[in-house]
Amino acid sequence: MIWLRSVLAVMIALVALAAPHAAAQNPSTGSGQIYPVKSVKMIMPFPAGGPTDIVGRLIGQRLSESWGQNVVIDNRPGGGGLIGAQLAAKSPPDGYTIYLGGITTLVLSTYVHKSMPYDPQREFQPVTQATTQPLLLMVHPTLPVKTLKAFIALAQARPGEINYATSGPGGSGHLAGELLRSMTKINIVHVPYRGAPPAINDLIAGQVQSMFGSPLAVVPHIRTGKIYAIAVTGQKRSIAVPDVPTFAEGGMLTYDASTWNGIMVPTGTPRAIIDRLHSDITKVLRAPNTLDRLAGDGSVAVASTPEEFAAFIKSEHAKWSKVVREANIRVE
Repeated sequence: MIWLRSVLAVMIALVALAAPHAAAQNPSTGSGQIYPVKSVKMIMPFPAGGPTDIVGRLIGQRLSESWGQNVVIDNRPGGGGLIGAQLAAKSPPDGYTIYLGGITTLVLSTYVHKSMPYDPQREFQPVTQATTQPLLLMVHPTLPVKTLKAFIALAQARPGEINYATSGPGGSGHLAGELLRSMTKINIVHVPYRGAPPAINDLIAGQVQSMFGSPLAVVPHIRTGKIYAIAVTGQKRSIAVPDVPTFAEGGMLTYDASTWNGIMVPTGTPRAIIDRLHSDITKVLRAPNTLDRLAGDGSVAVASTPEEFAAFIKSEHAKWSKVVREANIRVE
């Protein structure tokens, strides 16, 4: 009996030592249950079928499989992303509302809008950057241009006659278009939409002549010839559309614009829950089937730490505040 009591004492001690580690890996909800114990809502500020939605649904599906709990996708488009972002920022900081934000709602909106219904730097805590994506300059096949130089020359010859669509005012596509206007002194007209899908549909239909947008959601249309891609941002060509030259190859060596997104939570969310989300989401992003899927659509998985993502967002504020100021871009 003495030896049995000794064994039990050792086992109890080992369990006690392991308990703090287990709690750190599997945060308690406060009732002794392990997070998450119910469905988690992922708010997206743009419509279904767009670039943000594609990334979010991929992450959400894999998290649902891992957790055994549903990740409910909640699309809240409108206001250039401000409606969904505000809803996410004001949600309870309990881990059951996560937000897939990006350059538009976490950085650019601060500088292009007169007033903001939320403070992206104070009301969100970063979990991880999910992806980075180049931007494409695309045209309807009937527009008589096949190169960046030809597009610029046509716009110079027809000032105010060439328009370009984007997923919304003050977003990455809008900034890319205004940066091109500023650098080349061309007069092209911005046509903002309520998300990428309706903009893409109108470009395919010929209702607009060109568009700045992410490869996500447009690659199939480029491959079938419904849309013609002229140039892609970034230092190298995209794996998804390898025949499309970069802006640098087209003669614009200093032109630099891209888009990105990442997972945020409302400020006040417990660090243990942020760590759990970070661990599980980065596992999803680093999985070979996720990497291949994203690369095929023209996106690159990042999977940064919360601190790395915070530093990246800070650097984006420094970069784009200067661009917006110099280009005098405002959304009323």
